[in-house]
Amino acid sequence: MTLLNCLLSAWYGLPFVSKNNILVSTINGTGAAIESIYVLIFIIYAPKKEKAKIFGLFILVLTVFTAVALISLFALHGNGRKLFCGLAATIFSIIMYASPLSIMRLVIKTKSVEFMPFFLSLFVFLCGTSWFIYGLLGRDAFVAVPNGFGCGLGTMQLILYFIYRNKKGSQEIKKPSGNGTSIEIGEKKPHQDKQQPNGKVPQDEQV
Repeated sequence: MTLLNCLLSAWYGLPFVSKNNILVSTINGTGAAIESIYVLIFIIYAPKKEKAKIFGLFILVLTVFTAVALISLFALHGNGRKLFCGLAATIFSIIMYASPLSIMRLVIKTKSVEFMPFFLSLFVFLCGTSWFIYGLLGRDAFVAVPNGFGCGLGTMQLILYFIYRNKKGSQEIKKPSGNGTSIEIGEKKPHQDKQQPNGKVPQDEQV
């Protein structure tokens, strides 16, 4: 989603689509190059099942971007072109910012920030806020609206982080082991530290 957002935003910032937005184009063009490297590294080293899935999504992203670019070039002109490209960039920017919602739900459910790194949340907030201000100053709704949404979600992530940062979590996470059974990851039960040398649990702990 970030790759598609960067591609569409870079296209939107080009002079023949929207005027005086070259900064949007250069920054998001750089972002698209970096995200392409991330995706390619993932495709190279991922397991076969995940590799096929992400490669399919990668092709879908390129197809959507190509369709938007071709339609805007040959079918639309002037304000119609700007409106079409701006709406496309806005929709996928909001989807990109909304993608961590599942992680936020997991944080609330487990009361743990293990899967929501602080610096990622911080820079989502900073990125959304800075582009939101840029869009307001430039009176560009297609920049201000999605990044205002990102600013709000970034704020929510930081609030959740500071609420749950010192909590270990209330639920155990089960991970499969090599022999088909599951391993519980969590706090030890009291009797686990009271076993005798022969491996038996003291009689006063037996049920």
